[in-house]
Amino acid sequence: MRILVSGAGVAGPVLAYWLARHGFSVTVVECAPVLRGTGGHAVDLFRPATGISEKMGVLPRIEERATGTTRMTVHPEGSRRPVRADLSKIFGAASDRHVEIMRDDLSEIYHDATRDDVEYVFGDSVTAISPAGEVRFEQASPRRFDLVVGADGLHSTVRRLVFGEESRHHAFIGAYFGVLTLPDASVLDGELLMHVGVGRTVGMYGACHLGDARALFLFRSERELDCDHRDVPRQKELLRGAFAGMHADVDRWLDELDRTSAFYFDSITQLRMDTWSRGRVTLVGDAGYSPGPAVGGSTSLAVVGAYVLAGELARAGGDHERAFPAYERAMAEHVRGSREAALSAAKTLIPTSRLGVRGLAQGARLISALPAGPGRALLRLATRSARHHDSVTVDDYSPSSVAPAR
Repeated sequence: MRILVSGAGVAGPVLAYWLARHGFSVTVVECAPVLRGTGGHAVDLFRPATGISEKMGVLPRIEERATGTTRMTVHPEGSRRPVRADLSKIFGAASDRHVEIMRDDLSEIYHDATRDDVEYVFGDSVTAISPAGEVRFEQASPRRFDLVVGADGLHSTVRRLVFGEESRHHAFIGAYFGVLTLPDASVLDGELLMHVGVGRTVGMYGACHLGDARALFLFRSERELDCDHRDVPRQKELLRGAFAGMHADVDRWLDELDRTSAFYFDSITQLRMDTWSRGRVTLVGDAGYSPGPAVGGSTSLAVVGAYVLAGELARAGGDHERAFPAYERAMAEHVRGSREAALSAAKTLIPTSRLGVRGLAQGARLISALPAGPGRALLRLATRSARHHDSVTVDDYSPSSVAPAR
């Protein structure tokens, strides 16, 4: 049985790995000419995703590439005194099994685990999908597949071709984010530097194995701004306007906008669809159910979704009419919980008042000062995100526990 996966980010390679393990023939098509190697921004893997990665045999590599960020210094806007916190304790309180890693590093690790068993086609993308599984590409000749999976992110081409324009499915949750690369991470030495104000937050961090750093900008907006996700000059203009005059550090980071080697900007948007499947096509990860980039644990959700989809296809012997509904049922609660967690996290990370600014800083210091048990209890009370991501359970879809694919 031949399955096409569009997208070689995170969900695509994880799905490809498990489909191949279950006996399916898999092709992954990716529009980028090569795997992105700029490091990307930091993403979180929580307990369910680390467990799946361990089953894949790649968890040691993931842990080796962890960012190594262990301390945090928070500068509340308008305050002369920064707040310092033990970030490792905060992470430990949030999840009993958590790894922070750069997104491109994670994508490379998952790709390496699949490249000997999966056909990868770079520099091409899907342009049409027929009900019978005939797929047309920008570059390659048409091919027929039994199933097609869109794992191509928030602005999914597969979703647009099958389910219509993105505007029909997205829900803006009132914020934007941007990430830019800064030239020197040596001054950080495992530290996250944050500046927090009413309606805007920015943090600078690095990774042990990288020579550069990242600045992550988050800001609120009551309405969606007039900005296409491909209009980089406009995006940089909006970022400068949102953070002008916040702090001298932030001004220096913004000065790198015209020199940065990598830049990303987008709205924090949730994908809300009644179904992620139509005919022979289904969606996985951000393409089908993004809870909101930068705030919703979408990377962990994508890993879990890919594992579940492959497992349900194997259980159904490749019968998508049974597998796709089972996949959606298995993921429904997790997706709903991730959406709620994202809304809660956005309120915490981008405070709406001076009281919220002080609460974020002092809460981080309190949790890091408490022993692990009380710290975890306090964080669970304070955030839905921690409760949700640490409590998700996933069925065992190991090849030995399901029927072989047809």
